Amino acid sequence: MAPTDFPRPIGTHERFSRLLTATAVGVYLLLIVGATTSLTDAAAACSTWPACSPPTAPGQTELAVAWGHRLAAVVVGLLVAASTAAALLGRASGRVRAALLSATGLYALQVGVGAVTATLGPDAVAPGLHLALGVVIFAGVVGALAWDLERATGTDDRIDRPAEPIAGPDEPTGTAADAGSVDRSAVGRARRTAWAYFKMTKPRLMWLLCLVAAAGMALAAGPALEARTIVATLGGGVLAIGASGTFNHVLERDVDRRMSRTADRPLATELIPVRNALLFGLALAAASMTAFLTVNALAAALGLAAILFYSVVYTLLLKPHTVQNTVLGGAAGALPALIGWAAVTNSIGAPGLALAGVIFLWTPAHFYNLALAYKEDYARGGFPMMPVVRGETVTRKHILYYIGATLLGTIALAWITDLGTLYAATVVVFGAIFLLAAVSLHFEQSEAAAFRSFHASNAFLGAVLVAVLIDALVL
Repeated sequence: MAPTDFPRPIGTHERFSRLLTATAVGVYLLLIVGATTSLTDAAAACSTWPACSPPTAPGQTELAVAWGHRLAAVVVGLLVAASTAAALLGRASGRVRAALLSATGLYALQVGVGAVTATLGPDAVAPGLHLALGVVIFAGVVGALAWDLERATGTDDRIDRPAEPIAGPDEPTGTAADAGSVDRSAVGRARRTAWAYFKMTKPRLMWLLCLVAAAGMALAAGPALEARTIVATLGGGVLAIGASGTFNHVLERDVDRRMSRTADRPLATELIPVRNALLFGLALAAASMTAFLTVNALAAALGLAAILFYSVVYTLLLKPHTVQNTVLGGAAGALPALIGWAAVTNSIGAPGLALAGVIFLWTPAHFYNLALAYKEDYARGGFPMMPVVRGETVTRKHILYYIGATLLGTIALAWITDLGTLYAATVVVFGAIFLLAAVSLHFEQSEAAAFRSFHASNAFLGAVLVAVLIDALVL
């Protein structure tokens, strides 16, 4: 693309993409603030429009929130108008222009709905109309961003045939083959074996999934959350994750030998016999069920479902057979949210489902970055990952789609819970960081950029879950 594809001071597609990113973040900010404002009834502190004249003896905090929301709406409106004008005057595609024109029209309508609500009261318009318009505007801006980046940076980069294996079936690759520096003493063997069993449990997954379960418990119980419930639920969760990881190692041991990132796994290098690994996994699963049953039967049933889904449905059915494996496999990561909620309430409630929905939508936006970084490796393993089957351009576009969906999921979570300003500020700041990392990935298109976006996704979810915990337990 030429450096003058857009009017000054924008000029380039990269700057136009930055403008669209800022617009998307701004619209999202209004959505999350609007949801928080609705819960705190801050809108009642300002009964006139467009200026904000308070009613008798208003709360200063509520009045400040209402003023902040209106001032932010002005700034975001200018961003939406600027993005639309740049698209119309520059070399944007027809669907990008259409999406932004629709967003501009709907934004004007949303302003009118807000004015009516402020002056005549919330009963003057259909319930949820203001929020629904914001959701459609946000979806239009994110769609425009994804489509423009696809046009500006896209290439035909699919892998039409699997890459050559890095080692034959009788040539294990990894640390077990590096015999020269291996400690062969009894203590050394014991350490290697213990580390191998620990590695099979996939400990890197544990902290995040336990944080998901903890957030589910916090939403359900608030400050009344009991230590016994925490210990039993998280203990059962750690054991369930370990069992799932072990079964995954067993079932993928042959494929692991063909992939550089997994060739040193304990079963791929035959450091641990398959029978021993199976017994270890079954022991972990049994211990997990025992821990969950001290809480309630529903938590145990959901824990067993999580083990079976990851080990059988995802590993055997989804991962090797469908390009949507990452999307559908997100259910495995979402189940801890339901387990945490069920551990406290012995039921499945709307807040638990909303938190699970955030995790489910976040998973593709998170894991597609890793799939981009290890594209060739997944091709060697024969896995139909999105970059292998549909190419990097489509994968990067879908990352943006799922980031947008995840951010909308966080709004739904705020809408049906009493999470407050800490949560709202966290999702806006870390959501913007995640979105910017994904946009940068389109222009840099390197392994390093994919890992930056991957780490940004981890930071986003970790920060959001911590904010949920603090908001629910402390504030």
